[in-house]
Parts: sequence; C-alpha cells; structure tokens
Amino acid sequence: LVGRGGGRGASPTHPTVARMTLAATLTPPLRSPWLGALPWLVALAAVWAAASLSPWPALETWPRRQVIPFAAWITAFVKWLLNEAHFGLFTFRELTRAFAAVVEAPYSAVAWLLPAMGWAALTAATAVLGHALGGRRLALLVTGCLLFIAAFGQWASAMTTLASVLIAVPLGALGGLFLGLAGHRWRWFGRAMTPVLDLMQTVPVFAYLVPVLILFGFGPVAAVLATVIYALPPMTRITMLAMARVPSELTDLARMTGCSPRQTTWTVMIPASREALMTGVNQVIMLSLNMVIIASMIGAGGLGFDVLTALRKLDFGAGLEAGFAIVALAVVLDRLSQGMALRVATPGSLRWRPLLIGLAAALALWPLSLAIPALRDWPVEARLTTGPVWDNLVAWINVTFFDQIEAVKSALLINVLIPFKRFLIGLPWAGVALFLAFAGWRAGGWRLGVLCGVLVTLIAAAGLWEPAMTTVYLCGISVLLAVLIGVPVGVLAAEEPALWPPLRLMLDTLQTLPSFVYLMPAVMLFRVGDFTAMVAVVAYAVVPAIRYTVLGLAAVDPRLVEAARAMGSSPMQILRVKLRLAVPELLLGLNQTVMFALSMLVITALVGTRDLGQEVYVALTKADAGRGLVAGLAVAFIAIIASRLMTAAAAGARARLGLAP
Repeated sequence: LVGRGGGRGASPTHPTVARMTLAATLTPPLRSPWLGALPWLVALAAVWAAASLSPWPALETWPRRQVIPFAAWITAFVKWLLNEAHFGLFTFRELTRAFAAVVEAPYSAVAWLLPAMGWAALTAATAVLGHALGGRRLALLVTGCLLFIAAFGQWASAMTTLASVLIAVPLGALGGLFLGLAGHRWRWFGRAMTPVLDLMQTVPVFAYLVPVLILFGFGPVAAVLATVIYALPPMTRITMLAMARVPSELTDLARMTGCSPRQTTWTVMIPASREALMTGVNQVIMLSLNMVIIASMIGAGGLGFDVLTALRKLDFGAGLEAGFAIVALAVVLDRLSQGMALRVATPGSLRWRPLLIGLAAALALWPLSLAIPALRDWPVEARLTTGPVWDNLVAWINVTFFDQIEAVKSALLINVLIPFKRFLIGLPWAGVALFLAFAGWRAGGWRLGVLCGVLVTLIAAAGLWEPAMTTVYLCGISVLLAVLIGVPVGVLAAEEPALWPPLRLMLDTLQTLPSFVYLMPAVMLFRVGDFTAMVAVVAYAVVPAIRYTVLGLAAVDPRLVEAARAMGSSPMQILRVKLRLAVPELLLGLNQTVMFALSMLVITALVGTRDLGQEVYVALTKADAGRGLVAGLAVAFIAIIASRLMTAAAAGARARLGLAP
C-alpha cells in the first residue's frame, strides 16, 4: 500500500491508489492456496507421527512416575512460611496477621460509616459530587442508580461492597503507581516485572483466593487484600507507559533547572501524566469491584455473597436483582472516576468552594436521618422486587420447552462436544507441543515458538494434561459459538448505526454483571455439566466478539469504501473489503473472547465441569495453595499461548495489508 510518502504503511491518499488497493484485496492470489498450507500439513503430519508411530509411549502420555510435584513443593513452602519462617523477632504468620489488622481498622470504620449515613445523605452527597464533576446529567445518573439500589432492598449489601472497594482502590492505585515508577526508573526491574504482570493478569481469580485465605484467614480483610493483588497489574502497566510517554523536553527542562530525580518524577512527570494515571485508577476501580464480588467466597460479604447465595439456592430473581445492583454501583463508580479524570486533566475546572458547600448541605441529612428512620433505611413496605417475574419466566421456559431443550442438548453433546473432547484428550502432549512451537515460530519467530513449546511441556509435566485439554475443548467450542453469534451481530450494528447505542448499553450491562449470574438460568434450564458451562461461557464471552467487530469495521478508512463504491462494487463486495481490512481487529477480538471464556470457565467449576477450573475450586475448598496455584498457572499458560499467537497473527495481518501497527 503506497501513500503520499511512498512508504509502506502510509494511508491511501489518491483514488487511483485506493482502486489498486481494492483490486489487490478483491483479486484472489495467483499462487495456489495449497502452497501456503503445505507447512501446516507437514506439521500436522508430525503430530500424527508422534501419536501413532513413535516407539516411546512417554511422548504420547507423560509418565505418572515422572510427574514433577510442583503442587507439593508450593504447598510445603507455604506451610514452612506459616509455621517456621522468621523475620527478625516475628514469625511470618504474625507479620501477615499484623498487616491484616492494619487494613482491618480503616475497613471497619468505612463499613460502619456508610450504612450509618443512610441512603438519603449518601445519595445527596453523591449527587452533589456528580454535579461538580459532570454536570446535571451525571448528577441525575448517579442519583437514579443509588435510588435503584435502595428501592430494591440492596442498600446494606451494596454498602458492604462499597466499603471493600473504597479501601482496596487506594491501596491498589498507590501500589501500582510505585511499582510502575520503579519499573520506569530501573529498566531491569521493569523487564523482570513484565512476565510477572502477564501471569497476574491471566491466572484465574480463584487462584488468588487460595494463598490469601491461607495467609490472612477467612474474612473481609482477606478479600480486600486479594482484591488489591488482582487490581495491581493494570495500574502498574499504565504508570510505566505514561512515564515513558512524557515528552523528553519536559524532563530535560527539569534537569536544567536543577531538579533531582525525585523532584523530576513528582513535580514534572506525574503531573504531565495525570490523565493517563486517572485512567489507571478507573481500571483499578472496575477490577476491584469485580474481584470483591468473587471474593465473597472467602468472606467478603456484600452483593457478591447475595449472588453466590442465590446461585446455591437457584433463586434466579434474587441473584439477578443483586447483579443489577452491582451494575448500578459500577456505573456510579465508573462515571464519577471518569469525571474526576476529566477534571484532573483540565486544572482549575473544578470549583472547590461550591462543591464543599454542597457536600456539607447534603451531609446535613445525616443527623436528620437519625430522627427519621425512613431517611436511613428505605422503608420495607416501599421496596420493589421483580424476582418472582424472572423466576416464573425461567420456570415457564423450562416446562414449555423441556423436550426441545433436551433434544438440542443431547444432539450437541453426542455429536459435537463429546467427540471433540475425546479427540483433544487423546492428542499426544509431544505432538501438541511441537505443533504449537511451529505455529509460534511461523507467527512470531523462534522465541514465540520456544515459549509455546515450553509452556505446553510444563502443563504435561505437572500431570494436568487431561484437565487442560478439557479446558481447551470447552473454551474452543464456546469461543466458536460466541464468534458465530458475535460477528454477525457486530456487522449488523456497524452497518446500521441506529442499532449501536442500545446494543452498547446491553453489552455494558452484560460485561458488568457478575459471572455467577450467568450460571443460574443455565443451571435451571440445562442442569449441571459441560453443556451448561458452555452456555454460560458463550453468554459471557460474546461481548468482546461484538465489540471488536464493530470497532474493526468502523476503523476502515472511508476513502477505501468510497473507492470501492466508485468501482461499482455491490454492498456485499464492500462488506467483504471492510472485513478483509478489519482482520487485525477481528483477531484481537478473538483474543479477548478467548480470555473472557477462560476466565468464565473457572467460575463454571461450580456447575460440575472437570477441567482446570475444577482443580482450582477444589484447591480453594481444601485450602491447598499448591494445587490451586499450579492449576491456575496452567490456565494462565493456555491464555498466554493463545494471546501471543493471535497477537502475532494480528500484527502479521496488519503488515500484509499495509496498515499502521
């Protein structure tokens, strides 16, 4: 693709060039497609040879006697830490309990303060803050969300969840800020921290809970600490990226004026990066809210515990109402943090005096609520509920369409799911390692090939080959169905702009709902098993498939579309051109769909799957840190392999299409 500058990657600026590009896009290649497929056929033949012709059975199934006991080593190390390790005059157990006590003090204060203020005072204060940060529309939005939480009887649980978030967010943001600054200042530390951050963002959430439960005990403080660990990576990455993007002119000016490195960092670089850093804080808020919900399994309480209790009782109505309360709370926190980021990016735009006066007037409702109980607790007789409606709807579907549901379920299990599962479990680990190493080499070079081969070998060496292949089977089927649903919906939304606003609202709601909510209707309609897990994963993972399809089609250069229209292309031919040019974004969407599916698969262990998620869940119930971490790392290895391969494929697609990286 040659543009005005004459270099590869420049955008087409001349109609003739655009037509030539379209001609190259629409014209089939001159060489046979079999030539491009030949290396892959050779690689598949090597896998078959490793499975059928190898004289060494160990290349097909890793010998049990040679399984490396990673889990036992980790468990023994954790026991040594708790029972024997000393740091000065204190044992490690005493230090962890002391740290938990330090965190518990502010948490207890906030957990008492929020319910004591009452719904009226807190809603009024939040409305004043919203008006100061985003005007009347934001004030009405946050007021409506908080009134929804109070009216549906979720106020007490929401305040417990909010207390955990308010303690976890400052710890996560400050911890990520200091780690990011250290990674920027000491490059070796940043390079060493990158793979650690990759693992932290791909290890399943349940795996975080096992060591935290052992080290800090059961309760809300342990849940807060697990939330902080989970929310650290994005803030750390964004800090390093923001520091690297500070213009060199600013840092040079700071050095010329005699600033020390510390002064340069805190008085020049951080103020120059405040907009990006506030984006990181927003990510910490969202991840903290997500993790606090899941951490209800180790005593966090709040809305997450309500959803988990509803799942155990199969009370879909109660679980959905608690889920929508989580969505409302997430909207409040997200919009307020975005408004704060906008105000921070434009110094002087926030007028503090009227804000403080308004907050003081709103908080005046606090003593008034002590005299009027209805201002502290929403009256029971005025509470709303839609629980019976949702329960009756699921029951009606189950009774009316039971035969049809069972027929579809049985057909897919017998003809698709079970054969595919047996095929993957029967694959030799050595053949899969060689094939993925070859795929990594073709996509991104020898380093990616070695990484893929080593990670597959580690999964087999840990004795987790069968549950890992079960995870791959469920993830593969679910991702395929999510893509088959999401891509056409995304294409329709991209071609019909009027459909995108309501669809985006629905996607935001689906992405904010806790994972547990997806399991309840699936279990009520399909009972437990792999099919139920697949349905829940598809419902959860279809969101990025739709989003990235719309993003990719919207990012196509409109001049190419006009050139295609001028050449007399039909609407289907134009759509074909746009899809071809959107391949990199579609591959990134596929990457995100896989990540969503893997994260949801760990949650579906609650409905009886036999994959790596079940290993993590069993480890959580038995407080076995080694078993949980090893299974979580195996899930992370699968995620890293898929992510690296698809990212490399997206980069290759961009290079072939002449698009900017």
